[in-house]
Amino acid sequence: MSLELHKLTPAKGANRKRKRIGRGPGSGYGKTAGKGHKGQKSRSGYRQRPGFEGGQMPLYRRVPKRGFRNIFAKKYAILNVRDLNRFKEGTTITPELLLEERILKKIGDGLRILGEGNLEKKVTVHAHHFSEAARTKIEQAGGSVEVLKARH
Repeated sequence: MSLELHKLTPAKGANRKRKRIGRGPGSGYGKTAGKGHKGQKSRSGYRQRPGFEGGQMPLYRRVPKRGFRNIFAKKYAILNVRDLNRFKEGTTITPELLLEERILKKIGDGLRILGEGNLEKKVTVHAHHFSEAARTKIEQAGGSVEVLKARH
């Protein structure tokens, strides 16, 4: 048997007939159309909003509010000292280079270098902020740091 485009059919049992609601008693979905008798759910246009609990005070209103989110907080891209080891000796590492190399997806309000891990290479790092530990580890490896102005 050759495989021809005009002879292709769906697998057996893959296609089902559409359920035709409210089309007489023979269909099995006549009269009340599968909605039962009376009540809110049987009416046309019924839609229950998310979180509705039948008139009972919903959970999101029973649970107390907590916390605070500062909408003015600066969102820094964070990179640890250990992540700088992938660059060659003597490289000048800038936020633009990190984006280009796909080490960071976005910079946000600036680049912050933190001191986790060790640095084995002498590199120059340009960033908007350095932790004390990061600064000392870069300088101990023979590298240098340069603080960039805020991005705004």
